[in-house]
Amino acid sequence: MTQRRGRFPTREELRIWRDFIETTDALRAAMAARLQSESGLSTGDYSVLLALSEAEHGRLRSSELAATIGWERSRLSHHLGRMDKRGLIRRENCTGDNRGAEAVLTEEGAAAFHGATVPHLRAIRELFVDGLTPAQVTAAGELAAALREHLGNGGGPQEIP
Repeated sequence: MTQRRGRFPTREELRIWRDFIETTDALRAAMAARLQSESGLSTGDYSVLLALSEAEHGRLRSSELAATIGWERSRLSHHLGRMDKRGLIRRENCTGDNRGAEAVLTEEGAAAFHGATVPHLRAIRELFVDGLTPAQVTAAGELAAALREHLGNGGGPQEIP
């Protein structure tokens, strides 16, 4: 990849950048609206529930959960408090030591996550996959991987829309 440091983007590069940002913002908003209307979950709720559903015994230390979903710990702490009040998760002292807290997936949280999964996957199909050719879907994956690599993230956690 050619590095062109010190130069500003061309007019065409700026147009493409703006199209990219506006389109991804519109896609995120559409996905979030569908998720909320079809399941009552926010994208943040879904991200937390997904991470916990994939974790051993449905529990993660808050610091691990924050790293997994790419959030700062303070944002996560406030969000977990709201999810705890709704019965989707509960917070417990760490099983190995008492220095930290773990978020634990509740039965209600698991049921909410599972109930949201099929509509969420359907929305991904309808709003993203069906708008592209198979070659464009592949190219989108390559584009995302190249940008993650360039940013030094190497495919790390991303918030799920």
